[in-house]
Amino acid sequence: MTALRIGLLGRGTVGGAFERLLAERAARVAELTGREPQLAGILTRSQGDFGEILERSDVIVELIGGVDDALGYVRRALEAERDVVTANKQLLSRHGDELFALARERGRSLGFEAAVAGVVPVIRVLRESLAGARLERVHGIVNGTTNFILSEMARTGCAYADALAEAQRLGYAESDPSEDVGGGDAAAKMAILARLAFDARVHIDDVRFEGIEGITPGDIAYARDLGLALKLIGTAERLEDGISVRVHPTFLYAAHPLASVGGSFNAVTIESEAITEITLSGPGAGGMQTASAVLGDLVAAASPAGSRPPGAAAAVPIVQDVVSAFYVHMEVDDRPGVLAQIAAHLGEEGASIKSVVQRGLGEAAQLVMVIHPLPESRLRAAAERIGELEFVRSAPRAIRVIDEEFE
Repeated sequence: MTALRIGLLGRGTVGGAFERLLAERAARVAELTGREPQLAGILTRSQGDFGEILERSDVIVELIGGVDDALGYVRRALEAERDVVTANKQLLSRHGDELFALARERGRSLGFEAAVAGVVPVIRVLRESLAGARLERVHGIVNGTTNFILSEMARTGCAYADALAEAQRLGYAESDPSEDVGGGDAAAKMAILARLAFDARVHIDDVRFEGIEGITPGDIAYARDLGLALKLIGTAERLEDGISVRVHPTFLYAAHPLASVGGSFNAVTIESEAITEITLSGPGAGGMQTASAVLGDLVAAASPAGSRPPGAAAAVPIVQDVVSAFYVHMEVDDRPGVLAQIAAHLGEEGASIKSVVQRGLGEAAQLVMVIHPLPESRLRAAAERIGELEFVRSAPRAIRVIDEEFE
């Protein structure tokens, strides 16, 4: 049996887990590929020389993270006609077109299942199982850290800071969680999914994103009153005049397939006229889960048929002003005519109110509404005018609502 020589770049949480998993599953990898897996070398900040490792390797597994160094290593590996496996969503969301084109040119595979949703096989489903379908929308929970935080806030009623501290204690959140809680991690993943779903050139800079730092226990409580669950949702969808790719906190009604996904789990719903919808879910955070997806890509790369890189993508208009339902939170003085004036400003922008909840009296009242779908720009225009009313104590806050329910 010939050797499958693997160069491992990075030995952190995922890299270390991959090294252990490869040793444990070596016999199975050999059975599936007909080649005996061997580590040809490991590159870390303090050990290894990339040139020497590249020379000794058949496949490079890039798990160092970051962009600049990783780009150089992956580019050199493909130019040297080596297969590559990576879990680096930031790299692919910024330089995917270049790297996919280089892989096609050199006839090499570039596996990246682990870059999105951990062990959930959404990349493989989009590239293989649904390759012939015209997809309309891909959306989901693609960041386990934020899903854990929001689930913890809903479960205990605690503040955001307390839920974040618990996520850090359990290892779901980094000491600097800004990329996760600010939405940047999910935005990079959605750029990758949008490219695969629509064969479109999507850079992370095309993705509008918001995080969860401003979510309050009050938002969670109102959601419960209104029969909603709050999640950080990434969406890539086909529209009449282009595509929209975005990440933001979103309220979901209980019958939506993503509403019940809790803890650090990820889930992605894929919609098409041909299939209606399918939802894939599973653990989204953790070194061993990500390492498992990396190992799957390694097996695919080493198999006789290989794993072809995605085809060339087209330039497609990116739409920013998207129609959505909204939850709107306002702090107001409770006096006659308040609701009528607010409704009038909303009506001027074509907004209609689906439901209203009020808590508190006098100068401590809080008013929450769910608004039927309208373009975001019109909701923002109405909110700006409402914020200038003398009985409104702070600027209204808006959170999107997905008002679809699947039976």
